[in-house]
Amino acid sequence: MPTSFSRTLEFMTLHSTVADVTEQIRERSRVSRSAYLKRLDGAATRAVNAERMGCSNVAHAVAGMPLDDRFKVVTERRPNIGIVTAYNDMLSAHTPMQTYPDLIKREARLHGAAAQVAGGVPAMCDGVTQGTTGMELSLFSRDVIAMATAVALSHDMFDGALMLGVCDKIVPGLLIGALHFGHLPTVFVPAGPMPTGLPNKEKVRVRELVAQGLAGRDVLMDAELKSYHSPGTCTFYGTANSNQMLLEAMGLQVPGTSFVAPGGDLRDELTREAARTVLGKATKAALFSDGPPLGKMAHSGGSAAHRVASVGAKCPPIGRVVDERAIVNAMVALLATGGSTNHLIHWVAVAHSAGIQINWDDFSKLSDVVPLLTHVYPNGSADVNQFQAAGGTGFVIRELLNGGFMHEDVLTVRPGGIREYTGEPALVDGALAWHHVDASKDETIVRPASQPFSATGGLKLLQGNLGRSVIKVSAVPEDRHVIEAPARVFDSQEDLHTAFNAGELDRDVICVVRWQGPQANGMPELHKLTPPLSVLQGKGFKVALVTDGRMSGASGKVPAAIHVSPEAASGGPLAKVRDGDLILLNSLTGELRVLLSDADWAARPVAEMPETLRDSNALGMGRELFSGMRRQALTAEEGAMSWL
Repeated sequence: MPTSFSRTLEFMTLHSTVADVTEQIRERSRVSRSAYLKRLDGAATRAVNAERMGCSNVAHAVAGMPLDDRFKVVTERRPNIGIVTAYNDMLSAHTPMQTYPDLIKREARLHGAAAQVAGGVPAMCDGVTQGTTGMELSLFSRDVIAMATAVALSHDMFDGALMLGVCDKIVPGLLIGALHFGHLPTVFVPAGPMPTGLPNKEKVRVRELVAQGLAGRDVLMDAELKSYHSPGTCTFYGTANSNQMLLEAMGLQVPGTSFVAPGGDLRDELTREAARTVLGKATKAALFSDGPPLGKMAHSGGSAAHRVASVGAKCPPIGRVVDERAIVNAMVALLATGGSTNHLIHWVAVAHSAGIQINWDDFSKLSDVVPLLTHVYPNGSADVNQFQAAGGTGFVIRELLNGGFMHEDVLTVRPGGIREYTGEPALVDGALAWHHVDASKDETIVRPASQPFSATGGLKLLQGNLGRSVIKVSAVPEDRHVIEAPARVFDSQEDLHTAFNAGELDRDVICVVRWQGPQANGMPELHKLTPPLSVLQGKGFKVALVTDGRMSGASGKVPAAIHVSPEAASGGPLAKVRDGDLILLNSLTGELRVLLSDADWAARPVAEMPETLRDSNALGMGRELFSGMRRQALTAEEGAMSWL
């Protein structure tokens, strides 16, 4: 556990704004965090697995295990690890996970422990459902995943857990669920990105050609199949890969695991290392600054010569790892990399699950001082494979630590703390080793904190008489940071496409797409609007989007004020906007407003959501099953949580 002395030293060098925001979060969360830790301690002081269960309960729990594993758990009281898996082969990112449970079980046995697949969680692909009815289930699938994680762990036979997941709602859902079992040591296990396919710029060019009617479906299909072409995570820096950056910054997985390709010996060894880590069998890496490996980790076939001194430290419970400092570290990493706007929703819910209260003001204050260190698509042309080759997560975390933007005195799942996350993993003579990451290998992709792409982070808070909203500015050209134009109001994304195809939007315009919030229709991503709006911007028009919906983590060069809260369906101000209203979106001053007098705006009636739209949002494609979640959902700024 970090000492008060180490914390004092850290706060002498930590950036003052980072320190102040952390302290504000700590004070704001004092009561809720204390109650959370009290529950955690109560769960942690119980007898170990089989001893706290009735004999019949235990018999049911181990009936499907091999005899040797049963003996370990029941008679020898050895550790039993619960595996919660999001494996399916609908998601390319999760396809490689089919083999993980067997790898983990074999590694656990080598260390005198057992492991069981405690349960599976649903995992939908937003890439498949973009622009379709199924996307209206996407946001709340996060809460379903959290509940499914709780169901899996409720068997209460486990001394630790491994979370197998990568993509958009899956990692936040697994993390929320795991934090409700915060007494358990828990390690996250990813799968890595697919190889680089069609360059992102070319993919975007083809999409825009199709949006203009200059290319057909056959051309588009060919481009998409070349972009998304094999097992592994999509290679742009969207929500899935932002998840991985944040998990690294919070110290919740094996260091440097995020962007190692699926398959192969290194990926398998990293998965085995996850099992060793949760069992407290990881080896602390030595830190070198002159380029050799940070340290070699014990592996099942390694010799003593491949090891540095094992510290024998237990993996701490996840509820202790995820404190206010870890949450701030995640927020900083998101801002420094221009990550997905979805996390301004998800990490509010994650923090709440650990008794920690954060809000968009915290993100905004941090964004004012955290430097932007990466240009990865959609903020640049490089993909995550090129990012990894240029320095990757290890480079970014080192620069943020050395620059005073991240807390160093934090717990992680590893014995060596957050500094272990500044290395890059490799196999050396068959053993797992972490190499020091030197200078950036490509400063068009990743830069040191002393020479950032921007002195401020990639996300901005907007507020005014249209409510509170966020915008991802890291990918938006500087001459588009301020847009003032007449509004065109739409009740659905389909209506916008119809207007675009009819040529009605060939002018300066701010498109307002409302009735897209959590309570209205489950807050789908509106990524299908990017090509037509990009075409309009490419013609030289001043264009922006204002919506109470979400944009994909791949949202790019078109200014988009998203997550507007309160949403139109709950009487929010977007329900007052009319065609022709002059709207100001100013990313520099943080303004989002209709340019009307306060008196005229206050007198403007609030439109009701059309009854036909309300009915169509509620029926078909399983949406009936989510009606309770829509009714219960909090605002986007409150994490859109449906369980409170």
